[in-house]
Amino acid sequence: MAEAPRLEDAVEFAENPEPRCPCVLLLDTSGSMQGAPIEALNRGLKTFKDDLMRDPVAPKRVEVAIVTFDNEITVVQDFITADRFEAPTLECQGMTHMAAGINTALDLVQARKERYNESGVPYYRPWVFMITDGRPQGEMPDFVDLAAQRIQEEEATKRVVFFGVGVEGADIPLLSEIVVRTPMRLRGLNFNELFVWLSRSMHAVSDSKVGEAVALQPPGWTVVD
Repeated sequence: MAEAPRLEDAVEFAENPEPRCPCVLLLDTSGSMQGAPIEALNRGLKTFKDDLMRDPVAPKRVEVAIVTFDNEITVVQDFITADRFEAPTLECQGMTHMAAGINTALDLVQARKERYNESGVPYYRPWVFMITDGRPQGEMPDFVDLAAQRIQEEEATKRVVFFGVGVEGADIPLLSEIVVRTPMRLRGLNFNELFVWLSRSMHAVSDSKVGEAVALQPPGWTVVD
């Protein structure tokens, strides 16, 4: 038997019946991100919030969740509409449990889609946007392979759009084996431009009809080979 919708969801969807555009930020907070990288990432998260709020539609349609991965996997923010989202201040520690982070992000997406369906709320294809400066650490290779396989299945069935972004130091060849879409390499620590692009992409998707193909602007923040 299906689980009854949570009261807070029922109230939220009744007050705001707009279609939802869910986006999970899956962020590497391992020790190698310490210092300038995590500081730039934290500033970028604030830019993301500010830019989303400049759009007349996105604040009520875009839902943001944040999952971090280091030695632990933390759901820093469950899905919340952009108008209620507050950028956190992230800290770093430990190794890079990337595969576990991927599974948690995809589980979060699946659970949220179930809530939408239970409440009769239409939604756009969810995005997962993973940012990392390394490669999986402290995880069995088979576990990483299974996470990569799960991404492939979710993409093939059009249940999710999964992006991989490599910060300087990231193992791009390995990242290419984990994600389906060609990984993008961040130029320097240009997180502000990255998050403006992500915000504008969310604007474009949320302003379209559910199921409609949307042309995205080229990411000007990437390193071009």
